[in-house]
Amino acid sequence: MSDDVSCTLDINYTGSTHVNSESSDSDSSDDNNSVHAFPSTQGRDDNSTSPSSIYNNTSRTKEDFVTWQRIIRLDAVRADTEWFPYSPFQALVSQAKARRAAAAVSLKDYAHLEPWKIFHAARLVAILEAYALHDPEIGYCQGMSDLLSPILTVIPEDHEAFWCFVGFMKKARQNFRVDEVGITRQLGIVSKIIECKDSRLYKHLEKVKAEDCFFVYRMVLVMFRRELTLEQTLFLWEVMWAEQATVRAGVGKSSWSSRIKHQAPPTDDLLLYVIAASVLQRRKVIIEKYNSVEEILGECHSMVGKLDVWKLLDDARDLIITLRSKIEQYDMGSESKIGM
Repeated sequence: MSDDVSCTLDINYTGSTHVNSESSDSDSSDDNNSVHAFPSTQGRDDNSTSPSSIYNNTSRTKEDFVTWQRIIRLDAVRADTEWFPYSPFQALVSQAKARRAAAAVSLKDYAHLEPWKIFHAARLVAILEAYALHDPEIGYCQGMSDLLSPILTVIPEDHEAFWCFVGFMKKARQNFRVDEVGITRQLGIVSKIIECKDSRLYKHLEKVKAEDCFFVYRMVLVMFRRELTLEQTLFLWEVMWAEQATVRAGVGKSSWSSRIKHQAPPTDDLLLYVIAASVLQRRKVIIEKYNSVEEILGECHSMVGKLDVWKLLDDARDLIITLRSKIEQYDMGSESKIGM
C-alpha cells in the first residue's frame, strides 16, 4: 500500500480502455450528474487536495463524469458475488437498508437482485464515483470494481474503504493510464522473465507472435483477481503490500544479500514474477498444443479457480533469486528508452 494509507485484509478478457458512452446501456442512470454519497475525510492526509478541487482544476468535463457514472453502475450491478461468505455485515443487510443505500447513489434497475447484492453494488457506486472525482486523470475504467470489491468485503466503513482504495490505486493506477505505459512496462517484464528462465518456451511464444505476453493482460490489469479465489486474492495482495512496504522501508538488495542467503529479496514487482510463474507452470501444454495467441489466452482463462497460490509464490521467489538483477537491468533500460 502507500506510505500514508495502510489496511489489512483478513482472510473474458478485459482491457484498461477508458469507458465511452457507446458502451453503456440505456437503462443506466443518465439523469444523475452528481455524487450522492461520498466518504468522510476521516483518515485522509492533511495535505491531500479535496476531490472537488482536483476535479475543478482539470480538463475533465461534466460529460466525462456522467459517462463514468453510467459504466460504474453497470459494473457494480454485475459485480462478482464470491465475497458473500466472507462478509457477514453485508450478507445480512436488511431490504430497507439496501434500498436506502441504492437510493443514495441513484442506483436503478436492481429489482432482480437480493438485498446483499444491492447493498454491495451501492457501496461500489459511491466509492468508485468518489474516486473518479479524487483522481480525474484516471477517472473510472473497467477493472477498478474488481480491485475495490475485495476491500469492501472486509472493511464495513465506506470512508475507510475509500482511503484504503486510494492507497491501493497509487500503484495500481498505472494499469489504467490511457497511454498504457504502465501496462506495457509490466508485460515487458513478464516477457523478459520468461525469456531468461525458459528460452524454449520464449522461442515458441516468438513463433506464434505472443512474445509480448499480451495474453496475461487481464492478470496484470486486475492483479490476478479473476484467476484466484477471493481468499487467495486477499492473501496474494497482502504479500505484495508487505513486499512493497519492505522496499519503502529501505531494505535493498545490498543489505539483503549480506544478511540472508538463498532467500528472495523484497521487490515492488512480485505480482509480475507470480504471473510469469503461472505461465511457466504451463510451459509443456503451451509448447506442445498451442499455436496461436488466442489458444494461449484461452489457457490463461482456464486457470480460473485452479491455481495454487502457495506454489505460485514459491516459484516466483525462485525466479526472483535467480533473475532479479537481470530483470532490474532490463527495466532500467526500458524506462530510459521511454524517457528519451
